[in-house]
Amino acid sequence: SGAERSGAERVGRIPGAGPALTAERGPAAWRRIAAARGNTLVSALGILFNTGAGQHILKNPLVVNSIIDKAALRRTDVILEVGPGTGNLTVKMLEKVKKVIACEIDPRLVGELQKRVQGTCLANKLEIKVGDILKTDLPFFDACVANLPYQISSPFVFKLLLHRPFFRCAILMFQREFALRLVAKPGSKLYCRLSINTQLLARVDHLMKVGKNNFKPPPKVESSVVRIEPKNPPPPINFQEWDGLVRIAFVRKNKTLSAAFKSSAVEQLLDHNYRIHCSLHNTVSSFLIYYILFLCTVTYILTFIRVKTLKLSTSKVFQKSLKEIPENFKIAEKIQTVLKDTGYSEKRARSMDIDDFIRLLHGFNSEGIHFS
Repeated sequence: SGAERSGAERVGRIPGAGPALTAERGPAAWRRIAAARGNTLVSALGILFNTGAGQHILKNPLVVNSIIDKAALRRTDVILEVGPGTGNLTVKMLEKVKKVIACEIDPRLVGELQKRVQGTCLANKLEIKVGDILKTDLPFFDACVANLPYQISSPFVFKLLLHRPFFRCAILMFQREFALRLVAKPGSKLYCRLSINTQLLARVDHLMKVGKNNFKPPPKVESSVVRIEPKNPPPPINFQEWDGLVRIAFVRKNKTLSAAFKSSAVEQLLDHNYRIHCSLHNTVSSFLIYYILFLCTVTYILTFIRVKTLKLSTSKVFQKSLKEIPENFKIAEKIQTVLKDTGYSEKRARSMDIDDFIRLLHGFNSEGIHFS
């Protein structure tokens, strides 16, 4: 029909589709491709949205205004927006800030957004980046506002938190359960590795619930808006080491740490890391000792004094400084000793807070056990 043809012209080609799809256009083509991918295409606002890719447009102006109010935007702000869709949030923010950098993966929605500001005073304040936000280098920005596809929530949060320079805050729309995991406290059923890692790097607050009927097309799950404020300066912790520890602890968060660390895979990993640490320690020690021997030799030549005793003494220091691993060494015993000495052997990850894990990490590191 004519309506279908005009709709097909409006939506254009399917993002990410192969060359064979170039000639295949219109709603029927979209539905065939979606079915092959296990996704659903829903017609709304004259556009076919791919709900399997997380395309749900926030339509309620009251929710839009509430999000903008909670973001506390400033006239001088540069805002990073992820998943602008058709621009309901974007246009409102453009009225209040210096610039909005909108990141959108779907070229069709980019076209809709451009049409919306074309010929207005807002057009010069909008910069659009087309592509996958997880594969894009983040620009400088003061605050982030995002209604992003829920399947990329976790990687995007940590991409944000590890971004430098620091930004002021992020106001993000998430699936309700994910949002509650972000703010969960020790002892809660939802408390997990995501909770403690996020709270290590940022202050996290649940701002409001958003029902599924506020979106078009409506998603299958309820949503929530969360505020994330990076800790600046960040805690003086190697995040890779930290994450390696909590990953092990939260694999079975209801197990005692003593049991969690008895996994053969964990023992092999930590044994490997321990031997590398000892090898590096020996290399540094050897360099220092050879440097001392060099100084002793120079002293001998210059003063004609025998340094046999000094050499023997230095040799003893050298042997003592080397961190040799005994033939009967067992990493399992060393791990359990650290857990007992720190008092966490019978503790469970579900009830441990950030300070507990910091003390435990320090205990392991001081014994040469590392997690990265």
